[in-house]
Parts: sequence; structure tokens; C-alpha cells
Amino acid sequence: QDHCFRSCSGHSYVRKNWLGSIVFPFSALLQQSEFSDQIDVLERAHIFAKNCKAVFPNRRITTTVFNHDGIQILVTRYIKALNPPQQLLDIFLRDSNATLDLIAHFVSLIPLMPDLDENDGFDIWMTSERCISLAIGNKEEHAILLCNFFLYFGKKALVLLGTSILEGRVAYVLTHETDEYLLWNPLTGQCHRQFDPFCPLQSVDCLFDDGNVWFNIQQNSTPMAVYFDYSKESFWKQLLPKNFQGTQVQSIQPEEIIYSDTNKSMVDDLKNRIERTLKCKIMEWRPKQPTRWNRQCTSILRHILPKLELGTERFVSSEEESEFERLLQFYWIAGFPIQMPYTNVQTVIDAMYQTGIHSSEYPQTEFALAVYIHPYPNNILSVWVYLASLTRRQ
Repeated sequence: QDHCFRSCSGHSYVRKNWLGSIVFPFSALLQQSEFSDQIDVLERAHIFAKNCKAVFPNRRITTTVFNHDGIQILVTRYIKALNPPQQLLDIFLRDSNATLDLIAHFVSLIPLMPDLDENDGFDIWMTSERCISLAIGNKEEHAILLCNFFLYFGKKALVLLGTSILEGRVAYVLTHETDEYLLWNPLTGQCHRQFDPFCPLQSVDCLFDDGNVWFNIQQNSTPMAVYFDYSKESFWKQLLPKNFQGTQVQSIQPEEIIYSDTNKSMVDDLKNRIERTLKCKIMEWRPKQPTRWNRQCTSILRHILPKLELGTERFVSSEEESEFERLLQFYWIAGFPIQMPYTNVQTVIDAMYQTGIHSSEYPQTEFALAVYIHPYPNNILSVWVYLASLTRRQ
């Protein structure tokens, strides 16, 4: 209602009509400034990789990848010290080497995701936390995870890209010990010394840590011939010069990894299901012969398998040993345990079929089968299967 006198010549009112709003997250502004700061570094990385390929076209060089948000970043941002599961740290409190071996074994249990694109520079890599939570990762993500775990222990560790006789394109972890270099295969958990003739690594192509990328420019790239001192510019070409301002980039890894416990009842149900399925399959694979099961041998194998995972005890107790000796008086026994990371039941079935133990045509053959699953955090499982055939002595 207008309370102004009618004699007033004129007046005005001000009111606000809300039409909407736009919010700019502070993190987005930081990313924009960070992106503009990194344009020069990304361009430098592209030119560096191109020049390296021109000199050694068959050697691998990866300087940038895409993260899960589709943003191109330096590979150095994936390297950061991260905590392994506390469960692993509590087993060998007085043996650091055994702890490192166990951590390498844990990483090898994460199922492998095949590379979708074999062309360097178009890879998408997950963070170590995401790799753990999804319980899957490609070769490079396995190596990054193992490298980050080693850094947690204060190790001098780098990711190594190269090729292997057995696996083709591979990613290893290189650690520098007091007087030697060690090469760790994150897919198997095995560790090889530099001059180990049984190391399957065929070519050492490039290295990277949290601060730089080095490309091998030595004529011979086999591990035995490579000079691993990457501070020598005559042997290693580095992406970023010393004291380069763009190297201090925040890692995309979290401050720490939070692990979840694995449901033990679920593990027991899975073990029983695998054992029942394998027994049925073995009988299917022997349609023309009867399949007999030796309960005594099965009982012995069930006691052996849990001890194989950590290897902390004698595999066979004195009581089991005497039972085994009694069996050997009446049977020829052939068999061996197989260990694998759990992906699905069909993978276990295929592994058993490939052993060929079920195909014995010898009369009166008996079989023993035992399954054990060792649970680790985040539903990462180690599956053991022991299949043996027993043939009566004549």
C-alpha cells in the first residue's frame, strides 16, 4: 500500500528477484590454475617421448597417461608412499625381508585386467586406492601399487617399463639395495637379482618415480648389461632437468588407504563350492573310468595347504608324516599344489584340467582333492588346490 501523500511528485522502490546462482568450487579453480601451470610440462613430455621413440623405436616410453577423470597427467603423480594392510605388517614383525616378500605376494593376488590399448600415451591408469577397492588392475597399476608399498618402508624404489620373454610388455619395480639392484615382478611376486640368468625380463626401457622419468639410451637394454645409475646422463635421458620448477606437483594418490575386512563365512562357502565343483568336473572328465576318492590322503592335503600360504611352519607334522609314509607303502602318489589369485570358479576349473592328472587310465587309480582359500583385506583371495592321484603298488 502506498502511504505517500498524493502531492508527492514521484518515488521508487528497490526489490530483488532471485533467478538462480552459479557455484565455483574452490578445487575447480585450483585445478584450472594447476592445468595452466602443467601445459608446458605436458608439451615437454610429449616431445620427450617422441624424441626417444625416434632413437629407439622398439623401446617403451610412457610419460603421461589419463586418470579416471579423463585428465592427462604425468606418470610421476602416481608415485607416493602408501600403507599396506596392517594384517600383513603384523605377521613378520622381526623379519623385514619376509614382510616385503609377503607384500609382493599380496599385490600379485590382485586379478590382472588386460590392456585395452597397446599404444603408449593413451593409457588410463587408476590410483592405488581404486585398484585395491576394485580388486583389479593392469600391469602398470600393479607395479605402481608395489612401488608405493616399498616406499612406505623407506626403500629406494622406481617403476620399470620394459618387455619380458614370457609376458611381453611388462611393468616391474626396481629397488636399489646396498650393493645390488633387485627386479620385482608384481604379477608373480617374484624377486630377481640384476644378474639372475632366470629373470624373464628381456629389455629395460624406462624408469620413473615421483619426480622424473628416465629413458634408457644404452645400446644393450638387457638387465645384465644395463647400468642402472640413472643420474648418468650418458646412459639415461631424463624428462625434466634438475631443479625444474614444474616437478613439485601434487600426487593424485590419497594420504592413506583404508582397507575393509573380508567376510570369512563367504570365503568358507566359496571353498566348499569350488571343492564340490572340481570333484564333479573330474568325474565328468573320466566318463569311461570310475573315480574313487581317498579320504585319508585328502585329510592330509587339507592340513598341508594352509601352511603353504605363509610358509612359516613345517609343511607336514610328524603325525601327518607317519600317515603319509603308510600311504606310500601301498600307493604311488603323484600330484602337486597349485596357487592362483581368485577371479572366478571357471579359472580354477581350467587350471585343474590343464594339469591332466585326471586323465590317468591306470586301473584302480584313486584321487585326493583339497581346496584352501586364504583371505586378505578387500576380498583379495589366494586359492590353493592340491590334486593327487594314487595308484596301488602291485
